[in-house]
Amino acid sequence: MTYNRFIVAVFALAVTLASCGPDSSDLLPEHTFTAGIEGPATDASGNIYAVNFQEEGTIGKVSPDGTAELFLRLPEGSTGNGIQFDRKGNMFIADYTAHRVYRVPNGSRQPEIWAAHPEMNQPNDLCIHPNGSIYLSDPNWEKGSGKLWRVMPDRSIAVLETGMGTTNGITLSPDSRYLYVNESVQRKIWRYTLSDSGDLLKKELFASFEDYGLDGMRCDSKGNLYIARYDKGSLLVLNPEGKLLKEYFLKGKKPSNLTFAGRDGTLCYITMADRGCFEVVSTPFPGANFN
Repeated sequence: MTYNRFIVAVFALAVTLASCGPDSSDLLPEHTFTAGIEGPATDASGNIYAVNFQEEGTIGKVSPDGTAELFLRLPEGSTGNGIQFDRKGNMFIADYTAHRVYRVPNGSRQPEIWAAHPEMNQPNDLCIHPNGSIYLSDPNWEKGSGKLWRVMPDRSIAVLETGMGTTNGITLSPDSRYLYVNESVQRKIWRYTLSDSGDLLKKELFASFEDYGLDGMRCDSKGNLYIARYDKGSLLVLNPEGKLLKEYFLKGKKPSNLTFAGRDGTLCYITMADRGCFEVVSTPFPGANFN
């Protein structure tokens, strides 16, 4: 082999090896959060919140400079999962062990019970319609089933669907025309068409997979759907027609959820259950609800 051909071969090998590496970088040392790290959400100042900071039953806050601290403790017996902010800056937390939803008013660190129902299984993740109503996934992992709930602004509660698979990730399209809900064990993503007031009009199968679990989901400003592929160690991106746009590969294998943050909202922060920290990827568009 000539010297020039040797250089070309070495360069090609280097490119191949580089392409096999992760697409992500780390935020925080491993195990800053427990294996229950989940439900990340971004406030109007760019701070990121996630559940189970250092111990179960807590909410951690990560500032834009990467400093992590305890934000609050939930009441005894409660463990948070999904977190979301409404347009007024109030924080809502799905509590899967005490079967309720908490609200933390803007400017406060004191959680108050916002919604509870005796027939809830394990409230998992949530998203908030512009009119203030909350959609809530509610899996029963033991039975492999799930429900879909809606909590209205007046705090009345209605079950929208029963007999589903293990409902988990849930999110709205940027225009709130569609609600996406996935079933982790069954590996299906359903899309509901919504009325202007947020009522369910039509349900259709949006995507299905043959392997690996599905966890948290979020949309970007273009309506592309980002899906945490639990046990595969990737973040999948589908366009509004369900076509694969990209798959980001991560260092860990158990991404549980995601939020968009950064100066322009184009950094996607992914909670990693097997590493107890965030991994970060750069995306072409900001998150749908960024600021």
